[in-house]
Amino acid sequence: MKAIEARGLTKRYEGVTALDDVDLSIDAGEFFGLVGPNGAGKTTLLRILTGQLAPTHGTARVLGIDPAREPLRVKAAIGIVPEVESPPSYLTAAEYLYFVGRVRDVPRLQDAIDRWIGFFDLDEARGTICRDLSKGTRQKLMLAAAFLHAPDLLFLDEPFINLDPIHQRRLKDFLLEYGAAGHTVFMCSHLLEIAEKLCDHVAVLDRGRVIAQGSVAAVRRDEKDLETAFLRLVGERR
Repeated sequence: MKAIEARGLTKRYEGVTALDDVDLSIDAGEFFGLVGPNGAGKTTLLRILTGQLAPTHGTARVLGIDPAREPLRVKAAIGIVPEVESPPSYLTAAEYLYFVGRVRDVPRLQDAIDRWIGFFDLDEARGTICRDLSKGTRQKLMLAAAFLHAPDLLFLDEPFINLDPIHQRRLKDFLLEYGAAGHTVFMCSHLLEIAEKLCDHVAVLDRGRVIAQGSVAAVRRDEKDLETAFLRLVGERR
């Protein structure tokens, strides 16, 4: 079964092509990494797949759903951690998780909230208004909200940004267990060392086009690591 399929996805903004004829095929249970320079189109692709943005051309299916036609249905089925979005400034951390849980109809909601507050060491932040949280604490709260309803598919845009090494390691371990249980992860990341350790398959996106994709070993080829292969691929194109 395919968790994500995209054919010819293209997005143009007033003459600027952010995505150019992108094809993807991601199996259920796969840990997929999307890497690329700043401005390559990674966030645009993620926003199309999660029903936040309509493509100019092309089609996509996410868990069998067309995100352009049924964006709310897609959003209900997945977990999303955007790169820059923050929780509402007027809610406390606990109120935000409670709000997300009620919207998503999470069973045994308080148990789920307690689990993720404990996982990310957020207990002292329970009663703190979100605008007063540090960047790292807001990042952990956004991750907790995405995991709260135990989705089959996670979309993560730079999930390790602003996390300290302890919680980076804790998150890596959880994501490996999550994937091993048959769930699917779609991750955008600039941290190529982490992507190389976690991902089954990767795609390299540059200036809106996929310039390489396949298993990590296939994309790396004879290079010593994914970072070196990435620099070669992007450098050759430019």
